[in-house]
Amino acid sequence: MSNRDKPPIPFLPNWRERSPENVEDILQRHLPWVQAYVHRRLGNFRRSKADTGDIVQDAMVQFLKYGPRIRLASDQQFRNLLGRIVENVVCDNYDWFTAQRRALAKESPLPRDTLLILDPPVNRVDSPSKIVSNHEEAAWIRLGLELLDPAFRQVIVLRRWEDLSFAQIAERLGTSKSTARRKYLHSVNRLIEVVDALKNGRIDDALSDMQETESPPETDE
Repeated sequence: MSNRDKPPIPFLPNWRERSPENVEDILQRHLPWVQAYVHRRLGNFRRSKADTGDIVQDAMVQFLKYGPRIRLASDQQFRNLLGRIVENVVCDNYDWFTAQRRALAKESPLPRDTLLILDPPVNRVDSPSKIVSNHEEAAWIRLGLELLDPAFRQVIVLRRWEDLSFAQIAERLGTSKSTARRKYLHSVNRLIEVVDALKNGRIDDALSDMQETESPPETDE
């Protein structure tokens, strides 16, 4: 059976719950597309194409291992989502973020039955309201962080997971304390927008570039 004839993978489960054969199938079917997407988006990145290719594959494996479980409508939706995640991780300080992701998964593991359904929309106008568990909300936030621009994501991780003060964040980023605070608030607002889009099935909005959300000015107060 060719890759074209294979049925779509209906959801992306936790890596530990997949057999090696299924995991290898995911990589064989989707790695070339994701690599081409990342190379096309990044152009002449600071790493060579070969090195970037290795990082792309490892980034896919890392997300399969430590990312939240998500249900998707099609292969293409899976590829679009994973392509943006891998692109952001490659643009980020790769070693730093993968270490942060592993630490978060180890310190605050999500229950195995936590599954985010991205399509169809989970929040419909005619649906009764429901209480979202803390574990489910944590899974939404983690997925939102994966899709966030690296500059936005870093300041949130530094503040919320490394528990740094704004003065320490400013020193880490080489900016002022007031600017670090503004960047954090701006990043949290963007994360809220992304999570809201994911919850309501607006995948394109969640994957959109930051063109409409300008970064705060680098001015001191």
